[in-house]
Amino acid sequence: MKNVLVIGVGPHARRSHLPALAAGQRDGLVGTVSGVDVLGAASVLTVFDSDDGPRDLPVTPIVPFSAGEQTLPDAVRQTLDGLVARRGIDAVVVATEPTFHMIYARWALERGLSVLLDKPLGVRANASTDPAQAGAILTDVEDLLTRYELARRHRPDVVVSVQSQRRYHPAFWQLRDLIAEVAETTGCPVTSVQSFHGDGQWRLPDELLDLDYHGYNRGYGKCAHSGYHFFDIIPWLLAAGDASGKIADAVRVHAEVTRPIDLLAQLGVDDYERLFDGFAARNRYTEAELRNGLHGFGEVDASISLAFTGAGRTLTLVTLNLFHNGFSQRGNLAPAAALYKGNGRVRQETHIIQQGPFQALHLHSLQTLEDDSCADDRYATGGDRHIEVHVFRNDRFRPGWKPYTRLGHDALTTTVDGRIAAPTQQSSRRRSVHEFLLYLNGQRDRHQMRSDLTTHHTAAALMAGTYLSMAHRWSGASPEATLSLTPPLAATPAPVRAREVIGR
Repeated sequence: MKNVLVIGVGPHARRSHLPALAAGQRDGLVGTVSGVDVLGAASVLTVFDSDDGPRDLPVTPIVPFSAGEQTLPDAVRQTLDGLVARRGIDAVVVATEPTFHMIYARWALERGLSVLLDKPLGVRANASTDPAQAGAILTDVEDLLTRYELARRHRPDVVVSVQSQRRYHPAFWQLRDLIAEVAETTGCPVTSVQSFHGDGQWRLPDELLDLDYHGYNRGYGKCAHSGYHFFDIIPWLLAAGDASGKIADAVRVHAEVTRPIDLLAQLGVDDYERLFDGFAARNRYTEAELRNGLHGFGEVDASISLAFTGAGRTLTLVTLNLFHNGFSQRGNLAPAAALYKGNGRVRQETHIIQQGPFQALHLHSLQTLEDDSCADDRYATGGDRHIEVHVFRNDRFRPGWKPYTRLGHDALTTTVDGRIAAPTQQSSRRRSVHEFLLYLNGQRDRHQMRSDLTTHHTAAALMAGTYLSMAHRWSGASPEATLSLTPPLAATPAPVRAREVIGR
C-alpha cells in the first residue's frame, strides 16, 4: 500500500480525487492520505463524501505564494519535505488551481515521487492577452518532460500520469478501435473532426466580476478548464489512424473567442434587470464599471480552427467549439449551488469524425439535469446519462462492412480489471485514479498507462497555440499560430497501442 499526499483539497478534489483514493484504501492499494492547501482555504480536518459515507482528511496549511514563482518558497518546501519524511509519502496528487500545477510537479519529481497531475498540465496568468505567457504554456510542459526524463534515470519507477478521463471512457475506446480498423484496411487517416462541448455555465454580470474560483480574472478561461480534455482527446483519437503512415508534424491554430466583456453586448445590465426580479437591488456595478472591471479577463467561449499538417500538407481539419455560455438549466437569480458545478450546469458534447470516404463516426452526449422528467429513461436523448455512438461505413466499397450501427449506453459498457466500466465521466475519472494506484503497487506496467505525461505534448501544443492565437489578436497581430508537434525528448515510453484496451 502506498501513502498519498493530495496538494489542493478544493471542491474538485473533494468530489473526485478523495473519494477515488478512499476506494483505493478499501481495495488495499492506498495506506494513508494526507492533504495540503494554502492557509485559510481548507479546514485542518476537511470533510468529503466517500462511497462508505463522510470522511475526514487531515490537511496541513501552507503559506500562500504567487503563481509566478518558478521554485517553491523555502517555507512551503520545508513543510512539504517534512510531510514526505514524517508520513512516508510515495506519491502526490496535484489538484491545485492550474497556474500552480507545474511548480508542485517539479518539486515532486525532484523528490523522486510519482505524480497524478490534474488537467490542464499548466497555464500562465494572462495567457489570453500576452503572447509570451501563452507560449510559456508549451515551454513549461517541455521543461517538465525534461525533468521527468531525468527523474526516471535515478528512479526508473517514477511515473507522471495526467487525469484526462476521456482516455478512460469506453465510448472513446470504441472510437479508437473503429478508426484503427479502417486505417489499417485503407491507409486513410482521420481527415476531419468537428467537436463541441457546452456546459451551461450561466453567470450573471456581477458574478463574472466577483467570482474567483475558476473565474476569468486570471486572464484565461474555458480552454484551460474543461477545454483541455478536447485538446487532449482529439490528437489521442487521431493517433488511432497512425497505421495509415500519414502522421502530422505541425498544427496551424486560429481561435475566435467571447470574453466576459462581450457577454455584456449579448445581455446587458438592463436586460438582466428585466429578466430577474431583484437583480437591480443585488448588482453593485453600473455597466461602465463592469466593462472596466472585466477588461483583459479570459475567454468564456472559444471557436478554434486546427489544421494538422505533415510535410507541409494538410492531413486533418478540426473545428473545436468550447462554450461555457450555452444552454443551461439555471432559473434563479440566487445561485442554487456553487457557480462552477451545479447551479443548472448541463454538459452537452458531440464529436463528428470523418475518415475520408470510408467512415463517419458520431458521438453524442446530450444531457439535461436529473429530475422526474427523465426518470423513465435516463439513457435516452435528454436524459442525464445519455450517450450514443453512430457508425457509418462505405459498404459499397467494402461489402463486408455494415453501413450503419448505433451503440447506446449498454453496448458501450464493458469491463476492465474485472470491474464494470460504465460510459460516464465520473466512472472514467475513477478509473484514471485506479490505474495510477495499480501502477504504484506494481500491478500495471509503464507501457500500459493510458495517460503518461510523455503522451501529452501535442495537447499542450494545441492549448498553447490556442492561447497564442487569442493573445496575438489582443495585441493586434495576426491571430494564426503554427506549432511543431515533435516532442523535445527522443526517448519516451511507448503509448498504449491504438486498438489495445487494458483488461478487455
